[in-house]
Amino acid sequence: MAHRKRLSFLSKFYDLRLLRWFSIALLTTCLIVIGHNGPLSVTAQTQQTAAIQVDGVTLFQVSSSEDFPAEKRAKDVNTLLQKLIKSPATATITIDNSENLPVLKVNQGNDQESLYLLSINRRDAQGNPLQATASDWRQKIQKAIDRGKDERANIGLLVWQSAACLVFAVIIHWLLGRFWRRKLVGLLPQATVDPTTGQQPQSLQFLIKVILFLLRLALWLWAISYIGELLPWTRIWINRVISVLTETFGTQFIPAGNRSYSVSDVALLIILLVCVLNLARTVQHLLRTRVLSATGLSRGAQEAVAFVANYVLLFLGTLVLLQLWGFDLSTLTVFASVLGVGIGLGLQGFAKNFISGMVLIFEQPIKVGDFVKVGEYQGTVERINVRSTELRTLDQVSIIVPNSELLESKVLDWDHGSSISRLQIPVKVAYSASPTTVREALMDAARDYSSILKDPPPRVFFTEFGDHSLNFLLLVWVDEPQKQFAIKSDLNFRIETILRHRKIEIPLPQRDLNIRSGTLPLGLPDELTTSLTELSQCMQAWVKLQALSLNTEPKTNFNPNPLPNSQEDSSVQDENK
Repeated sequence: MAHRKRLSFLSKFYDLRLLRWFSIALLTTCLIVIGHNGPLSVTAQTQQTAAIQVDGVTLFQVSSSEDFPAEKRAKDVNTLLQKLIKSPATATITIDNSENLPVLKVNQGNDQESLYLLSINRRDAQGNPLQATASDWRQKIQKAIDRGKDERANIGLLVWQSAACLVFAVIIHWLLGRFWRRKLVGLLPQATVDPTTGQQPQSLQFLIKVILFLLRLALWLWAISYIGELLPWTRIWINRVISVLTETFGTQFIPAGNRSYSVSDVALLIILLVCVLNLARTVQHLLRTRVLSATGLSRGAQEAVAFVANYVLLFLGTLVLLQLWGFDLSTLTVFASVLGVGIGLGLQGFAKNFISGMVLIFEQPIKVGDFVKVGEYQGTVERINVRSTELRTLDQVSIIVPNSELLESKVLDWDHGSSISRLQIPVKVAYSASPTTVREALMDAARDYSSILKDPPPRVFFTEFGDHSLNFLLLVWVDEPQKQFAIKSDLNFRIETILRHRKIEIPLPQRDLNIRSGTLPLGLPDELTTSLTELSQCMQAWVKLQALSLNTEPKTNFNPNPLPNSQEDSSVQDENK
């Protein structure tokens, strides 16, 4: 028992509901960030800065000047820096303070004239001293140039390092799989082993596979990032891919009201809405299992309260999230009007089931936990949703029934008002049995059965004199209607045993068959009748000839009118004459 309890606990711990808590944590973090920074502004803005990059590594950002935009300045500087790195000559970055603003220049030696690189304005400094900003940028550019030249000079060594990194990643990938198959399963605690199957639960196995996948994914991400940072060309291509993806998913081209949104904005909003949905479901589950279960309310009332709390929290959370996101809720009026027209015209079935679900939840003609029969299906009501109701049959099969069918059709509810119901067990015995003895036998069969209520007590009725039996009816009352089939089966077993012990016969159906003599009216064709008649005459003549040859008259069934012996002798003598 202790192993099973620990197994149950671990199964719950490793359940996929942990994803809900992860969603809640993600939602809380995003809401804190949004609330700290205020409503996010996702309107399209003009790009005011651009990045200075060397071999895909961003050094700093430059701003727009009075004459050139930021993109133009950054493009010219990046092009010149790439030429300096590829050039075999030594490049030195200097600062020229002869002008009003500090200017970065490049000296390539050989007494060549210094090349203009970049002027630093107050927008670039962003409130910092111009000289300090110029000195910092000069050091970053000089280090980037030296690094680029050094990497190109030792490109063979970098390639070997990249190949070694790939081989190392492949070996670790294989070792992780081998360790998971042979070692990790043995290291798991024995309490996690199911005693019936001898294996870990499916949820635990799935979690182990997820952990292995994440470890391998982290390994390959590290390998790719390491190789990408190791070679200058890979850094450049990775930076270009990131730039393309950023421009693709960051461009705000989806209009909604007075604002525009990007694909990343919409994707993040959808993720947060999914987190809100998981949060609402988690609160509903906790409210049902932790709070409402201790209040003493009926199961149907608990489901109704949890249902209302779920949708109220989902509605309020969505509104708050949209407001913090900066979405204009006035744009939803058009959607609401279109939705109203759709409900009135194209969504009549959905609206009917939705309203029926509201009636079932608040009026509660059928509650969760009731044992009902709808059409040919009968089972326990497990859940009432806004559109449909889930029934759990005795075969442990879930049946989804539209809510409108529960209100418009005839529903047999054994638990409505009271769960006490009456069962009828018909019994037939032979006419040779004593009715009093049969009554006592049926009462004895129902007297000591635990599932039958003592009040009202069981009763036996002598219903009728049947064609071949005396018909009795045993009536019993139970308070567990979902067990009625098992109770009837047990009672039938007990009744048959008692009747056999007391030698009371259960008759078999009897039928009397009366056959009258005469000819059968066979409708034969005239040609067939004539042929049969001629054949019969020929046979009679042949029999007579055979009898004459033996001087005896054999008994035959072909003579329809047999004569007495005296008449037969006289007829034979006449024929002999």
